[in-house]
Amino acid sequence: MALGRTYSVALVGLNGYIVEVEADIGQTLPAFIILGLPDASLNEAKERIRSAAQNSGIPLSRRKITANLIPASLPKSGSGFDLAITVAALRAAGDIRTTGRTVFIAELGLDGRLRPVRGVLPAVMAAVQAGYADVVVAQANAAEAALVPGARVKGYRTLARLAFDCGADPQELAMDFDPNDEPPGEEVSLVPGSIPDMCDVSGQGDARRALEVAAAGAHHVLLTGPPGAGKTMLAERLPGLLPDLGDTEAMEVTAIHSLCQLPSSALQLVRRPPFENPHHTATSAAIIGGGSGLPRPGAASRAHRGVLFLDEAPEYERRVLDALRQPLESGELVIHRSAGTAAYPARFQLVLAANPCPCGKASGKGIDCTCTPTMRRRYLGRLSGPLLDRVDIQLEVERVSLANFGQSGGEEDSATVARRVRAARVRQLQRLGPLGMETNSQVPGRVLRGELRLASGTTGILDRSLERGVLTARGYDRVLRLAWTLADLGCRERPDTNDIGQALSLRQAASAAA
Repeated sequence: MALGRTYSVALVGLNGYIVEVEADIGQTLPAFIILGLPDASLNEAKERIRSAAQNSGIPLSRRKITANLIPASLPKSGSGFDLAITVAALRAAGDIRTTGRTVFIAELGLDGRLRPVRGVLPAVMAAVQAGYADVVVAQANAAEAALVPGARVKGYRTLARLAFDCGADPQELAMDFDPNDEPPGEEVSLVPGSIPDMCDVSGQGDARRALEVAAAGAHHVLLTGPPGAGKTMLAERLPGLLPDLGDTEAMEVTAIHSLCQLPSSALQLVRRPPFENPHHTATSAAIIGGGSGLPRPGAASRAHRGVLFLDEAPEYERRVLDALRQPLESGELVIHRSAGTAAYPARFQLVLAANPCPCGKASGKGIDCTCTPTMRRRYLGRLSGPLLDRVDIQLEVERVSLANFGQSGGEEDSATVARRVRAARVRQLQRLGPLGMETNSQVPGRVLRGELRLASGTTGILDRSLERGVLTARGYDRVLRLAWTLADLGCRERPDTNDIGQALSLRQAASAAA
């Protein structure tokens, strides 16, 4: 037989596409050609494959080998196609039997060992969804691939062992590899082992309450205040208040991290909401995603179902901050590049922290502040109005008083607050589940003015704010969402006028202080 066929998966963002790998052995001079829009790393597979097969005792044919990756119009990248091309070439030469609809995803070392690759989890998910349940990966990726329900995964350490199981002549195979020479991938956790606790924060009763409301309804937050007031401490403790991820959410988050994690690490299912804290010098590609070739996920996508914290927010590039406006509304990032378009989920909670002015001393009486009014407006003006309009809670964080500083034993811990958050989330799910939503932050305006419409007497203060131009239409809806979250935390069926007033104050506190 002069034609062999196997299958692999090409990833474009988180979307995977089955790739049919054909190998043909011609009658001309020795050569190795890969067709189907391969990138540089995939073109280099020719030398890896020849050496790996030779050192495994099953050398490739000395005639011309042509590997075709179908569909040819889809760009292919990465070293994950090594194994599929090798198996197809061995099948074309008649060295192994047919492998049917098995999908092969692994990189080859020159000595014939199977090396792990990034993105195995979304690749296996795509294969199973396309009806290809049998998957072969490197041993270091086997645990990660087995996370996909319905996948029948086999992990191998060497090409020789795989060829033996596929019917190769055992007399010729190099089966003397010591399995202990290749240690299994180190299991790593993507969430810190010790989560910061709310009891570490002294005082700051209003800020603690605002953070609880944000966690209960998945609302975005802006914390404005002087240096040392505790803005960063509060933001770092928000993930500890969020409930664990469900099965579907955990698979989404783990799939994103599979694309970003080093291939030498064995990925575990992520059950805790992730926390991303990029430095203010980070580029647009680092936060939004991108890069050369096919776009890769950035910090915003890695924070999916978790928290994206931007400390010293006015120090970020204006275009980076404004680029977050689209995912704050849609929960998805679509990145267009010349090599293709990639879509990544990005439904995160945004937490912004900022000083009141460049010197940071404008809070309170501001006696020591050396900034002019123009400097203050220019500094906070780096946070555009359209971006701030999408931030539900805007709070001024004052300095901690001496009465609260250093006192211990009186602050609630994260576990206590998290129990109230979980109870509020349950109430939201019961109310919004039939509408296809989970949290108050996802409720669109048509539902707030439809099924969840409040009496005009309850929203009177909110209506007047809209008429005076204090609130935009978007801000009006976001105050309503906050009010529903306050009602859920108070175990009330519907928000009352007090909830509306509290929600309005939470949204306007920072702007009023400025």
